[in-house]
Amino acid sequence: MTTQQAVNIARKLSEFDEQWAPRRIARVNDYEVKIAKLQGEFVWHTHEDTDELFLVISGTLTIQLRDGDVVLGAGEMYVVPRGVEHCPRAGAEAAILLFEPTGTVNTGDAGGDRTREPVDA
Repeated sequence: MTTQQAVNIARKLSEFDEQWAPRRIARVNDYEVKIAKLQGEFVWHTHEDTDELFLVISGTLTIQLRDGDVVLGAGEMYVVPRGVEHCPRAGAEAAILLFEPTGTVNTGDAGGDRTREPVDA
């Protein structure tokens, strides 16, 4: 990541196909900006110490919550408050942008085989 070039999100998304594997595209103070491609259902999990921002770039993303779903289309965002159990789901592939503190584990308290460290895009 260089500081003297604009980040073209569409181009960065075109450079990989793997789903549920976040790519870091920028850092903002102690936060990371990540992109990911999603399809299917993730795992139910919680981030006890941080909120999590989801911005849908393309497709449709459903954030399942225990008290109801939040459905997001392209250009829409939602912040899952810290401590709220959630499970992202996309029927067809969706591309998203995440904004969260450095070191936030994608599977939160659930862990498991879907846990991925973000790599630089």
